[in-house]
Amino acid sequence: MSPVLAGVLQLIALTAALALAYRPLGDYMAAVYSSPKHLRAEKVIYRCIGANADAQMRWPAYLRGVLAFSAVGVLLLYLLQRLQGGMPLSLGFASISPDQAFNTAASFVANTNWQSYSGEQAMGHAVQTAGLAVQNFVSAATGMAVAIALVRGFTRSRTGDLGNFWADLVRGTVRVLVPIAVIGAVVLVACGAIQNFSGIHEVGQFMGGSQQTNGGAVASQEVIKELGTNGGGYFNANSAHPFENPGAFTNLFEVFLILVIPFAMTRTFGKLVGNVKQGYAVLATMGVIWLGFTALMLWTEFAHGGPALQAAGAAMEGKETRFGVGGSSIFSVATTLTSTGAVDSFHSSFTAFGGGIQLLGMMLGEIAPGGVGSGLYGMLVMAIIAVFIAGLMVGRTPEYLGKKIGTREIKLAACYILITPTLVLGFTAASMVLPDALGSMLNTKALGAGSHGFSEVLYAFTSGANNNGSAFGGLNANTPWYNTTIGLAMLLGRFLPMVFVLALAGSLAEQKPIPETAGTLRTEKPLFAGLLVGTILIITGLTYFPALALGPLAEGLS
Repeated sequence: MSPVLAGVLQLIALTAALALAYRPLGDYMAAVYSSPKHLRAEKVIYRCIGANADAQMRWPAYLRGVLAFSAVGVLLLYLLQRLQGGMPLSLGFASISPDQAFNTAASFVANTNWQSYSGEQAMGHAVQTAGLAVQNFVSAATGMAVAIALVRGFTRSRTGDLGNFWADLVRGTVRVLVPIAVIGAVVLVACGAIQNFSGIHEVGQFMGGSQQTNGGAVASQEVIKELGTNGGGYFNANSAHPFENPGAFTNLFEVFLILVIPFAMTRTFGKLVGNVKQGYAVLATMGVIWLGFTALMLWTEFAHGGPALQAAGAAMEGKETRFGVGGSSIFSVATTLTSTGAVDSFHSSFTAFGGGIQLLGMMLGEIAPGGVGSGLYGMLVMAIIAVFIAGLMVGRTPEYLGKKIGTREIKLAACYILITPTLVLGFTAASMVLPDALGSMLNTKALGAGSHGFSEVLYAFTSGANNNGSAFGGLNANTPWYNTTIGLAMLLGRFLPMVFVLALAGSLAEQKPIPETAGTLRTEKPLFAGLLVGTILIITGLTYFPALALGPLAEGLS
């Protein structure tokens, strides 16, 4: 079987699996977030944290819950790393330095999982399981809760109530993430991923000599790392490591885990607003972008120039032979179009245009399908922008799902889409004029021109501010400058957009629904899905094209 055919068949199998899971999972999540009942285990959690899960919250109270919970998470994870040296199951590793501990704490709480350290050489079992794995669950559940709050903004009338953050957080964790993660972990263990608390072992090598390796509760962390679109690996090689990702089947299974909740949440959205066709329109938009980017990536990696690469049959540098170009390309697009950041190959080794596709995928705002929760609320904000543009073209007051999009709503949506580009381009520009920051671009001299080095820096801040977490490679990010600035980009890129999303949800929830008329834009139709795709691509292109022209485009055309 040719590598191209193998890649196409993998894509078809993945699409079929996602289609089979779409309706049952989407309906289940809609039932979870709309149920008036609490499970016994959930009631115990509410008593422990002192929360009244039945109290309705307006958007300021909901936001305070999100920020307070996340702030406590950053503090606890920071302290856990700083105290690692004296903790059991530390494997003898020293405590993490202050700047790196802050970066890692901010990263995992912000659902980014940017790692400026080698997991198997820095983090013991205690930090990995009690700290990082726990945040993989709750940071994902936080994003899902905010998305559900925005959906409720469209369904509530003149109340301003958005539900209860603590109930949404606990339900997302207990009823959605944990059950799927348990099943997924069993599948990974059955396929060869490890799950233990062993210490460090000396292992012989085929060519002589030896190396040290350690075990860990890898399968359980791997599954939530993908399912919660987190991305932080137990090992430095991430999902290219055989302990995390043993073979071709697990590679495709992990891509399925990455995509299944973000896609299914469009069904949840349709059920909650009482019109599943609205969910299908959002799904179609996400699907078109995802399939288009995947096809482009496969083309750039298979149809590359250069006799050496053609003789090899593909651009195999930095890719695992277990997965091939097809599997690596599909995985790469899935992680950069979501906020996952996991890698099964070296992104810096992709062709120049392939690296540009990875960058552009993150620059879209992680909405196709995006992270768990964040993908849906990001796409709904873009839908509001698209409705506003359509209203300008026909001279009609824009409305979406029966709610008017007035001055307040469009200002909040505009602020949402401006935050991330400001962080990415601002921090990248600052890094390009500071000598210490420039010294971290390790590949610049080797490649002659500085376009690849610029791409490394641009990728780092794009990944951080969009809460992706993957790295382009070749950039020494473990410095005080990058640990601090990328940490700030991750926190601001995660929580500032949530402020505007929740404020937007509150504004919508205070409105009275508007009945449809003959002039109402039918947002469940293919025409609107096409308008939404165009809006996303145009806004991103106008914002980031100059930066892309200086980086991957310049390198690819040179």
